[in-house]
Amino acid sequence: MTTYSILFVCMGNICRSPTAHGVFRQMVIDQGLSAWVKVDSAGTHNYHPGSPPDERSQAHAAKRGYDLSDLRARQIQDADFERHDLILVMDMGNLTLVLEECPQAHQHKVRRLTEFCLQHNSTVVPDPYYGGKTGFEDVLDLVEDACEGLILHIKKQRG
Repeated sequence: MTTYSILFVCMGNICRSPTAHGVFRQMVIDQGLSAWVKVDSAGTHNYHPGSPPDERSQAHAAKRGYDLSDLRARQIQDADFERHDLILVMDMGNLTLVLEECPQAHQHKVRRLTEFCLQHNSTVVPDPYYGGKTGFEDVLDLVEDACEGLILHIKKQRG
C-alpha cells in the first residue's frame, strides 16, 4: 500500500504546524488510517531547531486530548518537496516562502491548510505566539476544522 504523506508548515515550527501535526495525527489514528497516512511538520525558518512545541500550544492541545510532546522543530528541507504529497502552510507569508523554495514540479502540492476548513471561513491560521490564550484556542478551532476536511480529502484520494 502506497502511503500518503502530509507536511504542515508555519514559520518556526513551534506553534501552528506542530498543533496541526498533533491534531491530524490523532484524527488519522482515530480513523484507522495510520498505516496509510504519514504526518510531519516543519518551519520556513530555523529559529528553534530541535525544540519542543511552545508550552502554551502543548497545554491548549492537551486540554483537547492532543499530545504534542514528542514533536521537535525543524526547518523545511529540499527533500520535503519530493517526499510529501501535500504541503500545507498556515498563512500567506509561509505560502510565499515555501513556493519560492519549492521546485516547479512540486508546486501543485503546496496549499493553505484553511482550504480544507468545513465550517470556518478564514484564509489563514493566525500566529498565536505574541497573543493571549484565545489565540491558541482559535488556532485549535481552525486546525480541527481543517483537519476534519483534510481527512475527507485524503479518503477521496485513497478511493
